[in-house]
Amino acid sequence: MKSLCGLTASEIEELAECTERHSLRIANWLYKCKPGSLMHIPDLPLKLREKLKEISYPGVLSPVSSQKSADGTMKFLFRNESGQEFETVLMTDSNRTTVCVSSQSGCRMGCPFCVTGQYGFRGNLSARDILTQVLAPEIGGKVTHVVFMGMGEPMDNLDNVLRACKVMTAQWGMALSPGNITVSTVGLMPGVRKYLDSCNCNLTLSLFSPFSEERLGSVPAESLYPAREIIEEMKSAASVKRRRMSAAYVMISDFNDTPAHLEGLKELLHGTGIRVNLLPYHSFPGDSNESSSPEIMQHFKQELVFSGISASIRKSRGADISAACGLLASGLK
Repeated sequence: MKSLCGLTASEIEELAECTERHSLRIANWLYKCKPGSLMHIPDLPLKLREKLKEISYPGVLSPVSSQKSADGTMKFLFRNESGQEFETVLMTDSNRTTVCVSSQSGCRMGCPFCVTGQYGFRGNLSARDILTQVLAPEIGGKVTHVVFMGMGEPMDNLDNVLRACKVMTAQWGMALSPGNITVSTVGLMPGVRKYLDSCNCNLTLSLFSPFSEERLGSVPAESLYPAREIIEEMKSAASVKRRRMSAAYVMISDFNDTPAHLEGLKELLHGTGIRVNLLPYHSFPGDSNESSSPEIMQHFKQELVFSGISASIRKSRGADISAACGLLASGLK
């Protein structure tokens, strides 16, 4: 039997051997209505519903567990049929509902300041696994934004990430604006180029340091794909397709928050149109590093803005349940 979740409308049409009109109804039910039984698809011939039930199933997983933070953030643990585990974070504000999805079970990028990297690589997630993190009935309300900032490196599983983005933005799918979807990467150049050529969603580079040698110690991908080259690709793509390009800069006290780092950021990003998102660092057991102080983060933001670089400070969410940036997979074995 085939999972419908993860299929495009045309693939559903081919699988069910039905008309385009009926395949669009199935896709709309699947991706917009948090589906239940196939027999409950409205405005579909009974014979077609019975056929679908014989050859397919919705495929939307439910989480095996969940946790709620003091700030209202929710973290969900999913497990697919292969036993791969992956976590998802739901953040709800007054005017938006954001889901932070994983693209892999674990990660193989080896960044030492990320708990997910220490968990190791357990495999790529399918497009179905990615989409189920947005479609699961437990994800309450209408999702307005999706960020690929959970477990894994999206450019290391690009085909499934692109398929998921296609379903999320298609009118027969979730009908989300590409401007409300952001994919984060440590900077794998082949994937970045393919992504920018074939997808209109936003892109964020995990920068960590403006200095190549220092960044290499924290982001091993720097050895093959220097951040400076990735930034040039992002600069060119932003001018063509007007997508939002940004750099995530996690700030560690006395490590990457010195005056020299501030000047390095200005030099690296001036004139690129790339926005800087400053994030607090979250330590984990056995880690002696601490986040930069709010005063230093505010100073970085002001100085970047004064120099003509758009910048903001991102509020930490869900740290008490290990749902914040860099902490996913903390409780997994």
